[in-house]
Amino acid sequence: MAYIKGLNHLCFSVSNLDSSIAFYRDILEGKLLALGRKLAYFDCQGLWIALNQEDVDRSNRDVTYTHIAFSIDERDYDAMKQRLLDYGVTVLEGRERAQEDKRSIYFLDPDHHCFEFHTGTLEERLQYYRSSKRHIQFFERVDRHD
Repeated sequence: MAYIKGLNHLCFSVSNLDSSIAFYRDILEGKLLALGRKLAYFDCQGLWIALNQEDVDRSNRDVTYTHIAFSIDERDYDAMKQRLLDYGVTVLEGRERAQEDKRSIYFLDPDHHCFEFHTGTLEERLQYYRSSKRHIQFFERVDRHD
């Protein structure tokens, strides 16, 4: 029996609610649904994203590979990258990847949460890995529609 039905929401701790609202509205194309003194709720293409302003030590800003990726069309890649640069977003140097692994843009929000715009799908990634990464073990995928 599966108890988890799907992704409910993502919540990010932010240092400045106003600048984060601008980022999530302008870059992630989120629609602002609720605004409080220290919180904001967005609908980002059907995904609930919550922002909570907190006064916490943010001096450790090491960027890791941990990120959240959004899908974009290949034809929009260059325009999206330019949009990020024009907005003044920190765009990270991506890792080297084969053309079959599609393209990605990694970037940071105002509090250094890492995001990615990716042009591929899960099926394309698995197919690429099956054909080129002999060390990876694959398992049968089961779609659940409960």
